[in-house]
Amino acid sequence: MHQLTIRNRLTKEKILKSILMKKTTLFLIAFAFYGMVNAQDTNFTFNHIALSVKDLDKSATFYKEILGLQEITNKTKMEGIRWFSLGEGKELHLVSIVKEPVTINKAVHFALTTSSFNSFAKILQERYIIYSDWPGIINKITTRADGIQQIYFQDPDGYWIEVNSVGNRH
Repeated sequence: MHQLTIRNRLTKEKILKSILMKKTTLFLIAFAFYGMVNAQDTNFTFNHIALSVKDLDKSATFYKEILGLQEITNKTKMEGIRWFSLGEGKELHLVSIVKEPVTINKAVHFALTTSSFNSFAKILQERYIIYSDWPGIINKITTRADGIQQIYFQDPDGYWIEVNSVGNRH
């Protein structure tokens, strides 16, 4: 029985890592506004996103355990900052050294796509992480007009994260 539990946990971890490492493209495009920036011939590419967090360890644990992100070297060497890989050279920086409050609403979110959408929603349920559809109905999934499914949940600091099924189309 214990081996089955370990095997199930390892399978969940593989799913989480697969979700995030293979399917960050939509997230990166949304934050870098790639089409708009490219049209300006500036040759920008997305590098990282930084989030201001209250409890660095709690947030780092969330991004490692729930989203399966791998922690990488904080090249600033400054205390109060931790870096995580989003794959393909893209990064998430968690910063706890700025103390001003951050105002957050659901329109300010980042989106990840996965080909294992239903499995990921089940993992959130098993971990008692509340998710909702766009209007905010708990444990409900938004289905867009084009058939893409979306769920929204928050990290420990209240940042909104969307996970969608765009990855099922690839």
